[in-house]
Parts: sequence; C-alpha cells; structure tokens
Amino acid sequence: MSEIETVLNAYAERFNRDLAAYFPSSDAPERRAAKAMAYSLLNGGKRLRPFLLHETAALFGMAYDKAFPVAASLEMLHTYSLIHDDLPAMDNDDLRRGRPTCHKAFDEATAILAGDGLLTYAFEVLNTADIPAAQKVELTLLLSRAAGAFDGMIAGQVLDLYTDTHHELANPEEVIKHTEALKTGCLLRYPCEAGAVLGGAGEEERQILIRFSRNLGIAFQITDDVLDVEGDEKLVGKTLQKDKKQHKLNFVSIYGVERAKKIASDLINEAEELLSAFNPRAERLKMLSRYFLTRNH
Repeated sequence: MSEIETVLNAYAERFNRDLAAYFPSSDAPERRAAKAMAYSLLNGGKRLRPFLLHETAALFGMAYDKAFPVAASLEMLHTYSLIHDDLPAMDNDDLRRGRPTCHKAFDEATAILAGDGLLTYAFEVLNTADIPAAQKVELTLLLSRAAGAFDGMIAGQVLDLYTDTHHELANPEEVIKHTEALKTGCLLRYPCEAGAVLGGAGEEERQILIRFSRNLGIAFQITDDVLDVEGDEKLVGKTLQKDKKQHKLNFVSIYGVERAKKIASDLINEAEELLSAFNPRAERLKMLSRYFLTRNH
C-alpha cells in the first residue's frame, strides 16, 4: 500500500465515523428514505472530495473539525448524484461500491427520495457549520452552482446522457472536456475553492487552486474511463464495460487507452507544478494528484 493510500484510508475511517453522527438510528416508517440515505452515504467510498477540501483548507491553517461539516455536506451532495446516476432511467447500475445500488437495496421511489433528501440535507449541514456567516453564504452559492443545471454537474449529466457518438461532431475532444468540466470537474473544483474560502486565501492563491482542480478533474475522468475498459469489477465496485456498450463519448473512445493515459499524465504533471506555489505544505495534494493516475477503483 502506498503512502497516499495509507493516508486516505486513515482519513476515510475518521471521516466515516464522524459522518455517521448525522444519521441517528430509527425504525419509524417515515425514516425509510433516511435509512436509504445512510445506506448510500455510509457505504464506503474513497472520500476523495472531502479529503481534497480538508487538505486545501489545511494549506491555510484550517483545522479538520472546523472544515468537517463543509466536507460532509459536499459528500452528501456527491452521494445524491450517485444514487440518481444509478437509477434505471440514467445509467441503470446494479452495483455501487461493491454493494447493491440504492434502488436495488430499497426500491426506485425510495432511491429518488433518498437522493432528494441528501441534496437538501447537504445545505442544512453546510449552514449549521461553525464558520462565519459570510463564508456560509459564499459556500452555499458555490456549491449550488457546482451542482446545478446551468453550468454545473446536472448540465454535465445531460451532455453525458445525450451525446453518445463522436462521428458527427466537429471537435469531439472539446465536447468531452466540456462534459467533464461540468459533470465531474465542478465537484472537484468546489472542494479546492471551498478550502480557499475557509482558509481566507488571497485571489491569486484561489485561482491557482481552481486551475489545479481543472487538471485534476480531467485526469480523474480519464482514469474512470480507462478503468471501465481495464479495471477489475471487484475492485472498482460497479459494472464495467458499460461505456462502450452505451456508445459513450470519452477520451478512450476517441484516442484509445494509451493516448488517454498520456493525456492524463501530462495534466497531472501540470497540476503538480501549480502546487509548487505552496511547497512544502502541498505534499499530500501532490501525492493525491499522482494517485488519481494510479488508482484501481
């Protein structure tokens, strides 16, 4: 196990323990959706986005406990997107993180409500954080935009659903980059920008972190696309070989696996150079960016 995997595992263990406190146990029938929320949210996961937020905030001296509710709210919103992404009308997946998806473990209606519940709970948790009111306002705006249907995650999901071939596109790479920037990139940009907000970073530092997140986002998506072709389903924890069957437009479908890997590697090299502005405080972020290339799940 690499050093960053050890760090991530220790972080995930602490984060999951703290996250569980948001879901007190109850057998009340009206809590069925809450049970489904907890099932999906507490069902493992790499916790890369909250880790990215915590590490970015730590660049500016922000303590773990202070940033935790902001990181938790992000993971809630991210998990809502996964629940809905797995639904029969979307990607129609049976597995998530090696276990039955929410609509398989419960039912489709409950899964929809669980996603809705996590989306709304995310903003409740964010706005009860022990941070200045001005930061709550700014973070609420940033997170809602990042997840939104205009220039955020939902817009990217629309492109991913309905752009299924590159044969008639003048510039398919630009379409891929735009899709990724919205679908995946927005929720990787947010933790970097949120960490800067929490830490009171200057505008120049904030822009560096935004650029860093942009490279990270494309590389992350390329690795996901490669894993769909080359990954071990037991390790990845979800159904593989689906992109090709669904004629999904991505870097692998256009350039092939090896060139896609080279593009990702170049992006991570650039990302690490950007972090030189924060040396040596950014060592874990550098290790994380390299992990984005080598992860197997």
